[in-house]
Amino acid sequence: MTSNPFAESRILLVEDEENLAHGLIFNLEEEEYYVTHADNGRSAVECIQTRVFDLVILDIMLPFIDGFDVARLIREQYPQMPILMLTARRHIKDKIRGLETGADDYMTKPFHLEELLLRIQGMLKRRKWYQDSIKNENRIFIGSSEVDFDSFKCKTPHGPVTLTQREAMLLKYFTQRKGVIVTRDELLKNVWNMSSHIETRTVDNFIMRLRKYFEKDPSNPCLFKSIRSAGYMYTGTGCNEPEP
Repeated sequence: MTSNPFAESRILLVEDEENLAHGLIFNLEEEEYYVTHADNGRSAVECIQTRVFDLVILDIMLPFIDGFDVARLIREQYPQMPILMLTARRHIKDKIRGLETGADDYMTKPFHLEELLLRIQGMLKRRKWYQDSIKNENRIFIGSSEVDFDSFKCKTPHGPVTLTQREAMLLKYFTQRKGVIVTRDELLKNVWNMSSHIETRTVDNFIMRLRKYFEKDPSNPCLFKSIRSAGYMYTGTGCNEPEP
């Protein structure tokens, strides 16, 4: 009996280095995941178009189509697909580009196997939480904006917006805790699955993005309020708007 609560999840491994791919396949299958291997970007896209997966592990430097473009194509077709970039490219600009093109997490080689396995479980756990949370409420209003949590598409005062998966998960977490102060540590643990000493500005940057999308005046936020020395609070109403 496996202790992995996500055993039998289907993982697409996109890796062109043969020895590394074989080692990863062995260790992932030891955790009782079902693994499909693609050794180039074109094969990865074909797999995504013809099979169903729960998570993608994606290298960047690939033959035919690079990992950035593969991530973008995956995100266009499957907005909720968890993507973990696993790459030798360590520069911060590559990490930023990877996250902007659709990756949910970014690890550099060489890596510790235990950390990789924990990140995979964390991503699958957050995916299940998100899917469960939108079953009975997949379309809501944020102030005067309409949000579709299935497609990540929004109608906002500033025009149409398509959220990233992480933005959608953060927004969903807030809406489930309307009127409650939520700390940065809580958000990092439950939405990002990381400790607060690693990425101290991550939450603040994402809050700024939500304000840019949904606040009528992002410099004077009413929906996503900062609570001094505590964290943030989602109020559910914009400035001068009545309670729904």
